[in-house]
Amino acid sequence: MTTLVTGATGNTGRHIVAELVRRGERVRALTRDPAANAGRFPAEVELVAGTHTAPEKLDAALHGVSRLHITVTAGLAEVGPELVKRAVAAGVRRITVLWGGWVGPVEQAVADSGVEWTRLEAQEFMSNTLTWAESIRAEGVVREPYDFPSALVHEADIAAVAAVALLDDGHSGHAYNLTGPESLTTSERIAILARRLGRPIAFERITHEQAVERLMATGVSRADAEYVIGWHAEPTDDSTTVDDTVARVIGRPARTFTQWVDEHADRF
Repeated sequence: MTTLVTGATGNTGRHIVAELVRRGERVRALTRDPAANAGRFPAEVELVAGTHTAPEKLDAALHGVSRLHITVTAGLAEVGPELVKRAVAAGVRRITVLWGGWVGPVEQAVADSGVEWTRLEAQEFMSNTLTWAESIRAEGVVREPYDFPSALVHEADIAAVAAVALLDDGHSGHAYNLTGPESLTTSERIAILARRLGRPIAFERITHEQAVERLMATGVSRADAEYVIGWHAEPTDDSTTVDDTVARVIGRPARTFTQWVDEHADRF
């Protein structure tokens, strides 16, 4: 059986592809430019052209697929339900969906699809730390408005849970809250980075509006920027409290932020 992974070149998608290949699954990776991304995947992965935000063009990519992973991204809310409809019509019988932070139209369409589904409610990704890389390299500083704790989760652990839910029985109908093994404030994350990199990193506080405008400068809408920064301004219990779901599902402890830093130190 074949699994189609949307968002295959993203922070979590590439890990999901790798985990499925490791487990011997036939994988089809959806990417806008297969030729440009061919070297990023194992040779046995089938690359297909397309984007999940244009489901009307994905009938060929969905042909023969029995399992599907959807990563909810910007622009998918309007067309995602159509993607789910086409996937089910094509014969997909198991879907995992990495949510966009709330149960929106795509997540609801998956839950109402009539096939087996698992929703991955990941909290803050450790890979979000990469947004600090440029200022750390250039100035040795991190600028953020808030210093609240976050139970960050390693993107490879999200992928490991996705692979289990796609390939193993017993996960249908579950919404899994995914966190790492510790809840860390911004200051604590910076301290770990500084210690592992062997050089000081300053923490400068900026205003909420400055953080919103900085995110908007990357092309994000004001509404989305306000949501993201607002999430940090008023974190929920789910985002700050350690949950053992990762360990229970994959059978090993969740990766720590220190492990993530060791894997990505060259980026800083």
